[in-house]
Amino acid sequence: MHTVHFEEIVDKIVQLDRRYASEAYYFVREALDHTQQSVHKSAHPGREAADRHVTGQQLLEGIRLYALKSFGPMSIFTLREFGVQSCEDFGEIVFNLVEHGQGMFGKTEQDTRDDFKPGYDFEVAFRHPFLPIAKLTPPPAPANRA
Repeated sequence: MHTVHFEEIVDKIVQLDRRYASEAYYFVREALDHTQQSVHKSAHPGREAADRHVTGQQLLEGIRLYALKSFGPMSIFTLREFGVQSCEDFGEIVFNLVEHGQGMFGKTEQDTRDDFKPGYDFEVAFRHPFLPIAKLTPPPAPANRA
């Protein structure tokens, strides 16, 4: 019996769907692992990976934090280089992995691509954490001089 490896799955997906670079799939897999560990470490230590399901919204937040940790101020540029422009793109990547992963990635019946639509604005999520405070706060209103 031939064991399918993650690299083979990604190669197959990228041949069929050229929207995203292979690096996007590796990043999402790492972010998923990171998110599962963060979400389930205190609630269920030692839980098997297959039992560590996270919701689309939990994964999006995990991806955001993992990108900031991994790429810092270059997060938005790196993700765009991977072909990722929005949270919906993360959903497409996840569902590509689920559909082609031969059971390597699980989903519940409630999980859909739509789970990734109400995500965050990339500018706010990936650029604002690195802007100086002065750029984030609106300028004070002019004093009313009578």
